[in-house]
Amino acid sequence: MKAILAAVVLVASSAAQADITIETVPVGNAGNAADTRYNSISVGAVYYSYNIGKYEVTAGQYTEFLNAVAKTDAYGLYNENMDGSPYGCQITQHGTSGGYTYDFSGRPSGTTEADWANRPVNYVSWGDSARFANWLSNGHPTGAQGTGSTENGVYALNSATTNAQLMAVTAPDAATRASWANGTTSPWVLTSEDEWYKAAYYNPATSSYFDYPTGSDMVPGRDMAEATNPGNNANYYPGGSGSYPIDAGKYTTVAGEFELSDSPYGTFDQGGNVWEWNEAVIGEMRGRRGGSCIGDNYAHMYAAHRNRYFPADESDSIGFRVSEVPEPATLSLLALGGLAVLRRRGRMA
Repeated sequence: MKAILAAVVLVASSAAQADITIETVPVGNAGNAADTRYNSISVGAVYYSYNIGKYEVTAGQYTEFLNAVAKTDAYGLYNENMDGSPYGCQITQHGTSGGYTYDFSGRPSGTTEADWANRPVNYVSWGDSARFANWLSNGHPTGAQGTGSTENGVYALNSATTNAQLMAVTAPDAATRASWANGTTSPWVLTSEDEWYKAAYYNPATSSYFDYPTGSDMVPGRDMAEATNPGNNANYYPGGSGSYPIDAGKYTTVAGEFELSDSPYGTFDQGGNVWEWNEAVIGEMRGRRGGSCIGDNYAHMYAAHRNRYFPADESDSIGFRVSEVPEPATLSLLALGGLAVLRRRGRMA
């Protein structure tokens, strides 16, 4: 396995808290220059250190979230297509409102819970994703969706569910995020577009940007065994007569399946698998990046491809990733992480 210095957030279970683990990797090299090659925008510059999810938020993690706060699902965190569609992440809802529970018991026959729990969640809106981030920031409590749980924290959602309402929700800007690094809190957020882009494409060894989030400027392959084109593979739809899906009928692949094809910082699946929401406001929509395995080809993984979607919509092709700006006590780990990145093996050009 590769030498990745990862910061792992381990949360103990208690009567008032759900048990959840979010594994992150450090993104240092604060103050890097933006990528100005594409889209007539500058993107990727981040002047603070942060941790980003090593993987997309998984269906198993989202199930913990649902069981903690969605016994009465006031704001529609669950979508019945999660297990009602062959493209879904196979989370099953049981019972009636006030006593809902969630598991993977409705999964296709011949598969196990583990087959699905470690794949990315999908059919989540931008609002669902922001509520998950609030819940983490609030200490992942068990209880109703509301104040101190999903509706406030980093994002003042306050019952927002429509496109217009979710577009009006403000995200913390770069200055606010930088202030967290000098404070005493360590909030969880959806990735900003700059955070997402830097973690996916920036090469700290050369202070430049790759074209694909596998540490390469070449189009990724689709080999799960990584025997062909090792270090540059992803899960996407090739079009034409290419195989679809590639993992025994399961459209998404397990988080980190392409174990050699991480970004220079050590993230996995920022290309393909599912689109990932970010905080960008693009016209009347929210940003998403990375493409998916459901109808999206390699061009959607390309650094130049900036995409958007209505924030209230829940699609089979969209999931999300979270990040955090660590409090000062953890910044030394990020400094070490920056050194570790520079020592990593060379990348394909």
